[in-house]
Amino acid sequence: MIKNINIALIGNPNTGKTSVFNALTGLNQKVGNYPGITVEKKQGSCRLDRVTKARILDLPGTYSLNASSMDESVVVELLLNKNNPDFPDVVVVVADVENLKRNLLLFTQIKDLEIPSVLVINMSDQMQRKGIKIDLEKLEKKLNTKVVLVSTRQNSGVEQLKQILVDYRSIPSKLILDPTIIDQDYFESLGKAFPNQSLYKLWLVITQNINFTKLERQKVPDTTQFKTQPQSYLKKLQQRETIKRYQTINQILKETYRVNLDETTDLRSKLDNLLIHKFWGYVVFFLILLTIFQAIFDWSSVPMAFIDSSFARLSEWTRAQMPAGILTDLIAEGVISGLGGIVIFIPQIAFLFLFISILEETGYMSRVVFLMDRSLRKFGLSGKSVVPLISGTACAIPAVMATRNIENWKERLITILVVPFTTCSARLPVYMILISLVIPNERLLGISYQGLTLMGLYLIGFLMAIVSASILNRLLQSTNKSYFVVEMPNYKLPLLKNVAFTVWEKTRSFVVEAGKIILAISILLWFMASFGPGKKFSNAEQIVAHQYFNQDLSDSELENKIASFRLENSYIGILGKTIEPMILPLGYDWKIGIALISSFAAREVFVGTLATIYSVGSDAQVTIKTRMDGEIRKDGTRLFNLSTGISLMLFYAFAMQCMSTLAIVKKETNSWKWPSIQLFSMTIIAYFVSLLSYQLLK
Repeated sequence: MIKNINIALIGNPNTGKTSVFNALTGLNQKVGNYPGITVEKKQGSCRLDRVTKARILDLPGTYSLNASSMDESVVVELLLNKNNPDFPDVVVVVADVENLKRNLLLFTQIKDLEIPSVLVINMSDQMQRKGIKIDLEKLEKKLNTKVVLVSTRQNSGVEQLKQILVDYRSIPSKLILDPTIIDQDYFESLGKAFPNQSLYKLWLVITQNINFTKLERQKVPDTTQFKTQPQSYLKKLQQRETIKRYQTINQILKETYRVNLDETTDLRSKLDNLLIHKFWGYVVFFLILLTIFQAIFDWSSVPMAFIDSSFARLSEWTRAQMPAGILTDLIAEGVISGLGGIVIFIPQIAFLFLFISILEETGYMSRVVFLMDRSLRKFGLSGKSVVPLISGTACAIPAVMATRNIENWKERLITILVVPFTTCSARLPVYMILISLVIPNERLLGISYQGLTLMGLYLIGFLMAIVSASILNRLLQSTNKSYFVVEMPNYKLPLLKNVAFTVWEKTRSFVVEAGKIILAISILLWFMASFGPGKKFSNAEQIVAHQYFNQDLSDSELENKIASFRLENSYIGILGKTIEPMILPLGYDWKIGIALISSFAAREVFVGTLATIYSVGSDAQVTIKTRMDGEIRKDGTRLFNLSTGISLMLFYAFAMQCMSTLAIVKKETNSWKWPSIQLFSMTIIAYFVSLLSYQLLK
């Protein structure tokens, strides 16, 4: 019979918790959100032995159980609630071998909740190089637990950890710190008031403002009378608890932990002097960005061309294998063409996440956050705002969620409102197809014009976020000040396994989530393009044949004229023609207008929409890029020329083309006021910037 256990993975940020999670779970992972809130919930599963299956929950990084943000409150809520289905049978606290003292503060707090706890000391492969020695047996005795040295890079210690987790019931539950030494009178009175209760658990309920979420914690006795103490007094006791814990930790480490410093410690300081330098730091960051965007274009060109031609051949093969009819048209023109419009961009998406993952793994991303804090303060943003702004390059939704770490409400609101200006991965397909159509594939001093354009769009989005933040900073009033604290992790070579997991998970998530939307919209668009009201649509062949009766057109030319006439008089054509007067000054025709509307569901739908529209009644062997490149206006000029392409790219750079982001902003601000302002203002900015650029360039 299979035995199931819950394991919670907890640790400070930058301790390698994700590496341990990946080592245990492999690809058996899924990411969601906690019920009722927008904090990411990452969980996985693995077999510990033949009869024990573990469900592993990777909790948000936290420095202690003194919760000060939404992420930290999730950890506290879970550890206090035995009725929660995620409540752990055993906790694995992941510690960094170089920062063991700080990490043990969190471990001792969790241990004193009387939950079986295992200490994993990660990055053990660094011990010899860093001159670190640990008396493991004595450390286990002092902490009343099992301690495992793990190196995910060398894949050592993981099997030993699994064996310990199987036998978690044998881990002692003895307290490390007797709460009464914090304040004897206070805790003795607390114990008398609530006998047979965990004093430390009661203390957390009293001192922590953990009602951030809708999660239900285990019912505990009403401790209101102990909360009525002056806040300054409770804070004083919290500080005293921290001091007492560190005194205990210092004594333990004095007997069990030794460090012999060597010359390698100078390397980090030398690198920091360059990478966070007030001038050279920005130069290095700019060069890294330039390299990334050049690589995205150069490396992905071959797989993109292969995918594009493959979908064109698949569409033609489908037509050849299936009998002519509506179902065949739906699959060949709707489903295949729509999906082809997004799958073609998998290489760019994968490369983008590859570079982001490498920057995070090496420890460089924390330096960027610190570097940018100096500049962002002037515009009403916190250094912590950099994390959402940078994570917004992947997706605005988790970026908005990440603002929960910003304690100051004004700074958090400003960050939420400007984050969508950051170029997310959903905009990348739009940029890539337009850049390849209107920007010459040429180089200056080895630097691609197309790569420079892509980097320029990212920088324009970031610059617009800063300008908007500056305006909002003047409009919104607040007297509260915030302080920025960021940890500088050690530099390390990226662990290829972690990078691969990140690229796979993020790319798969992007394709699956986008694919659902695109498939549904492609089918709807195909229907609207394939059917229409009135006699003009149903009698398209006769009308076109009559119009071109005296012209010597080939059969294929006549078929194209009929398909074009039928498309203009279809449901989608009527809708497009209705909005065309509004977008014509921007250089767009009615087909682009349809793509703009449909892409409000998700920005990347823009390309899939055009792929579906252009494929209706056309040669299935022609790729989407070729179709777009061959679109002609009534005056005989190319539709996708430089002026139209730049106008479209700027529109997507500034417009709020994502209803999911609006929903998250509403949830985070608890009001429709701010997302409404966001939608209106970003649309107005996008419209007028696109209008100005088109009129100047045409």
